[in-house]
Amino acid sequence: MPRLEVKNLSRSFGKLTVVDKISFQIFSGQVTCLLGPSGCGKSTVLNIIGGLLKGDSGSIKINADPPMKYGTKSPNQVIEVRRKGVGWIFQDFHLLDHITSLENVILSLELAGMSSEVAEQRAISAMERVDLSERMRFMPNELSGGQQQRVAVARAIAGSRPLLLADEPTGNLDVKAGESVIELFKELCSDPDDPISVLMVTHDPLLASKADRMLLMRDGVTASSDIRSAWGEDAGVES
Repeated sequence: MPRLEVKNLSRSFGKLTVVDKISFQIFSGQVTCLLGPSGCGKSTVLNIIGGLLKGDSGSIKINADPPMKYGTKSPNQVIEVRRKGVGWIFQDFHLLDHITSLENVILSLELAGMSSEVAEQRAISAMERVDLSERMRFMPNELSGGQQQRVAVARAIAGSRPLLLADEPTGNLDVKAGESVIELFKELCSDPDDPISVLMVTHDPLLASKADRMLLMRDGVTASSDIRSAWGEDAGVES
């Protein structure tokens, strides 16, 4: 069963159609990259899936317990999607500078309604999963860019959300740190006890080539592809 199902999703701004009846699926344990030039609609797709924007038509389903169905609902109608369905990773880390790395993760859980005791336990576990157990008490400005992004990943996964949305997650990182973040995504997806799924937006083909699967997007539509056919090495890109 797919972790995420998107069917005939569309969104326009005025007379401009940004997303045009796109459909795709993402499975558990899979890193999927949504690749395309600036302005092609990929961030709009991510924002609709993440419950920050509503679509004009179409449907989205996250197969969790219980399943979450939305797509054309307004953001204030899909609060549970943001709380329990998806975690976000942004190009900017969005960490609070005046509290420790661990406290950044704890705070996000408390804001979602979790008790302080449970939030601390979940946060510590998440920091351990991203290999930052020795940096929990560090302030964000005491960490490298790659380590700060790992804190952001810990914050996103601490709530046991099944789907991680990453919007240009390596945009502020050097090549080595960026590759490290992608490898972390793959490790989290392959975790036998608690696998997640990652949908990552980028315009960098080298970064996209490290994903398990690629969705090429142009002018509001997508073509689903594996890595080889994405670069024209195989014929027959599936629509």
